[in-house]
This record gives sequence, C-alpha cells and structure tokens, in this order.
Amino acid sequence: MTGYQRSQMSTLLSRLREKPLRLTIMTGPRQTGKTTLIRQVLAQLDRPYHYVAVDEPDSSILPIIPEFTGQPSVGRGGVRDVNWLVRQWERARMAAKRSDRGLVLALDEIQKVPDWSEAVKGLWDTDRFTDCPLHVILSGSAPLLMQQGMGESLAGRFETIPVTHWSFSEMSAAFGFDLQHYIYFGGYPGGVPYIQEQSRWRAYVNTALIEPIIERDILAMQRVDKPALLKQLFQLGAEYSGQILSFNKMLGQLQDAGNTTTLARYLDLLSKAGLITGILKYASQAHRRRSSSPKLNVLNTALMTAASEYSFEAAKADRSQWGRLVESAVGAHLFNTGMPECRLHYWRENGSEVDFVLKRGRKLVGFEVKSGVRRPRTRGLEQFAGRFDGLTAHIVGEGGIPIPEFLSIPATEWLDDK
Repeated sequence: MTGYQRSQMSTLLSRLREKPLRLTIMTGPRQTGKTTLIRQVLAQLDRPYHYVAVDEPDSSILPIIPEFTGQPSVGRGGVRDVNWLVRQWERARMAAKRSDRGLVLALDEIQKVPDWSEAVKGLWDTDRFTDCPLHVILSGSAPLLMQQGMGESLAGRFETIPVTHWSFSEMSAAFGFDLQHYIYFGGYPGGVPYIQEQSRWRAYVNTALIEPIIERDILAMQRVDKPALLKQLFQLGAEYSGQILSFNKMLGQLQDAGNTTTLARYLDLLSKAGLITGILKYASQAHRRRSSSPKLNVLNTALMTAASEYSFEAAKADRSQWGRLVESAVGAHLFNTGMPECRLHYWRENGSEVDFVLKRGRKLVGFEVKSGVRRPRTRGLEQFAGRFDGLTAHIVGEGGIPIPEFLSIPATEWLDDK
C-alpha cells in the first residue's frame, strides 16, 4: 500500500504523546488501512513498542518484547485466548516500567480473542491504579463486536479513532484517482492495482472484502437466524442503492424474508459493518422517522459496481446508472464523514424530495444532487426550507457545488457555525 498518511495518523500520534489516561480504540470496516496506519505511527515513535497481530499465523515467532529496537513483534504460537492476552499485556507492562519512556502496546484484530473486553478492563484498571506508563492501542475490523465489547465493559475507559472508507480527496492524493474513477471504483486502496483488469478487481472486492465481512465480521460474531436472507439483503441494497424502498417491498423481492423487524435488524448489521445503510426520512417526530421507508445507500460505491454488470465504460455511458452512482457516492461521503456526530436523512412529501438532510442538534442542511441526468430539482429544497426553520440548502453538481469539491469537504463542516 502507498505510504500516504491519513489524517487519523496525526490524531493517534498526539494521543500517544499524552499521559495514558484512556485506551485508544481504532474501529472501522475491513480493508480501510487500520493496520497500515498503526504501523506508520509506531515507526515514528521515539519509544519502544510491542505490536501484536492477533490473527498472525503461529509460525511467525519473534521476541515477545523486542529490546527497544522499534521492531514489531507478534505473539508466540498457541491459542489466542484470554490467558494469552494477559501474558502479552503483562510482558508489555513490565517492559514499560523498565523503560524511561514507557511503551506502546498495539493489539491488532483484538476481537479475535474471545471475551477480550472484560480482560482488558481488569488489566487497564490495574495499570491506572499503579500509574503504569503503558499506552494501549486496540483495533479491529469487526465494528459490531468491537462496539459490543466497548459498550458493555469499557465505558469511560477509551477514546475511539474511526477509520472510515477512503474519501475522494484521499484516493486522489494517494493514487491519482480522478472523479470518474472514484465514483466507479470507490475507496478501497487494496483494489487499486487491479482496476485495469476489471474482472480481477471485481474478484478482489467480492472475495477479499464482501465475503469476509459478511461471513467473519457479521455471521460468525452475531446471531443471525437467516444468513441467506442477510446476504440477499446486501445484494438488494447494492442493486437499489440511491432508492427509497419500503420493507414491505423488500419482503416481496426476498426469499424466506421473515418480517420487517428482521429486515430492519439485518440492515442495521450491514450498516455497522460498513457495507450498506438505510437512511431514514427526516421528520420532526422520532417515531415517524423510525417508521419510514429507508433509502438504501452503499457506503462505498465499489460495493455497488462490483455487484453490477456494468463495466467502467458502460456505467459512464448509461446516464441513469451513472446518476445513481454519483448520488450514492454523495450519500456515502456524508455518512462516512458525518457519523456518529451527525445524523443523515432524506425528505419526501407530496411529490417533493430532498436527497439528503444532515442534522446535528437543531441545525439542518439539505442537499440535492444534480448529476446532469435529470433536470434540476429545487422545489423540494424550497418546500423543505419553508417547513423547517434553520435549514441551509445546497445543490451538489451542475449549477451548484462541484462534485469534486463537495466530496473533499467532511460532512461535519457543513454544520459548523460559519
């Protein structure tokens, strides 16, 4: 992967320069560069560190604690269970106390250790009681399990650094992507070497990303009574990205679909895993938002194009398909750069519609995407602004904010006080 340094790197470095008051937990979808980012940071440290890849093959044997050479290490062979985790931590703790600069312990893919959060809680609390100079970084590519462990056991003991899908500005700076390549191939750095051979690129996205996320990050770690249904729901979401689809209509297109409650839960699982989200309609009453039909949106347009029959050239030539890709890219950008600080909605009433509505507190910002496929629609923005006070409205695309510029601005900036 490129040596490009994401913004999360400076955030992590600054936290490691502080006194270790909280755990640092890095979460995000698979293949977004968490491991690379951690290794980049460790390489710049002026202190010793102990890097442990929980899922590293047992044949990889290096010293448990290097003699402060700055070289990464992995655990010895054996079962990666709580006892193994405690041994790694205790050795790092002893080395930290011997060092005049402390030590950084990085545990990559921590969710692979069963019951990891309770063990980490006890170890961390002991370190705080003894004022141990040990910084701890935890990371994982299964956001569902990471969130569960953090919420149940580690409340008040951690700070998170979200590692989201790569944005257009990042893919442009790191790999020279232009707008069209980003819209079609999305923001997966690992797929960049294959974009000239689109069959290989599709195989990479499907077998190295989608299948492991569904099989290992969702089905293996969450109770899913109908795994075939969850997979079908992902396929349906990729096909209908950018469209509003009621749960009842989904039931009609899925086999063995169960009920709307099951579909809503599975869609939430897919969203937390970084695949597809269901954007809810904006309404002033919370119960109306929860009961609305979701607008499906992939969180990386590669998930949409890899599942379609459109080649890069064919997608650009089909104005309708390209318009859906552009709108999906805008929605993914707003979600990835806005959550969890912001909430993302759409609005539709009496034939009028606003593609996306960002909300934080009482502040609202509406966006209408104009990709050149259809005539500009401003009536929805006008009616929405008339019904809700404090709304700021923008057109994205022709006649408004250029799409490359828009995709370079984090969602949170639209809600900042100017």
